[in-house]
Amino acid sequence: MATDFDNLIDELERSHGELQERMSDPAVYNDHREAAEVGRRLKELETPLKLAREWRAARDDLGAAREDSDLRELVPELEERTSALEGELRLALAPTDPEDAKDVILEVRQGVGGDEAALWAGDLYRMLTRYAERRGFKVEELGSSPNDGGGYKDVTFAVKGNGAYSVFKWEGGTHRVQRVPETESQGRIHTSTATVAVMPEAEEVEVKIDPNDLKIDVYRSTGPGGQSVNTTDSAVRITHLPTGVVVSMQDEKSQLQNKEKAMRVLRARLYERELEQQRAERDATRNSQIGSGERAEKIRTYNFPENRLTDHRIKLTAHQLDRILQGELDDFTAALATEDRRRALGE
Repeated sequence: MATDFDNLIDELERSHGELQERMSDPAVYNDHREAAEVGRRLKELETPLKLAREWRAARDDLGAAREDSDLRELVPELEERTSALEGELRLALAPTDPEDAKDVILEVRQGVGGDEAALWAGDLYRMLTRYAERRGFKVEELGSSPNDGGGYKDVTFAVKGNGAYSVFKWEGGTHRVQRVPETESQGRIHTSTATVAVMPEAEEVEVKIDPNDLKIDVYRSTGPGGQSVNTTDSAVRITHLPTGVVVSMQDEKSQLQNKEKAMRVLRARLYERELEQQRAERDATRNSQIGSGERAEKIRTYNFPENRLTDHRIKLTAHQLDRILQGELDDFTAALATEDRRRALGE
């Protein structure tokens, strides 16, 4: 007798078959956007389908072992395997975030703590870019405001590659550090913060911006301490009048390049606002969520004296801060993603 789970797997196999047929349709194949979307959905189904087939095989083996006295001693082991595969499959079938496959734009800003917070923003930026490179993504710096002490007031960068948003969306929020600053002669531990905003990079077709809604100012770029570093008005500030969102770019020598980068960040910010609205409506009906990624939300504490990192959302602690700052964040990403899917299943 077919169970609900069997019906679910039948549906999965049917969807996979239909997508394969569409992929071989010349009309789809010749439409790059459509082909990319079908390819992405096929890839999404690969793991659940593999697990589904393994679960069915294990269940059939279990049925055979229960009916055959010679195989009965295998029953406990097969029961355990079937149950484990069912759990894995349920997790794999939990709804995924439609933004997951996108490239991502991150903004790291110093929080409270003065120069120490700016140094910490720089450390976070390096940790995140090292993580991106370890995962095989491409990093592109979009703009930064260094401060006199070697840190950053803020730095904006893009991470490109399939699934970049699914990896980096967990980094949004306030990152708190506890350490002895180099300038501290008494050896006292200071607490400071930096914030990270994470936004899926939006295509032009996803966010239509009316040029009449933009106020564009150009000015001379400045370095740390406010000294002018450019003799031409190449820095660009774009204000989106309906929302009040302001983006400034000054890293490139060319006004046009700065404008292009500013438009990319503006598009991502407006897209994120729209998604945030949708999430708020959806989350009003959900009991809980793993963390909104709001900058005000304290997501992690990095304690240098104890070589410890604690993620407050999932109560996970690791005493290998030195390695994590070199970009070894995989365990935290995996735990956060798993917990999010468990919650999605439960709700």
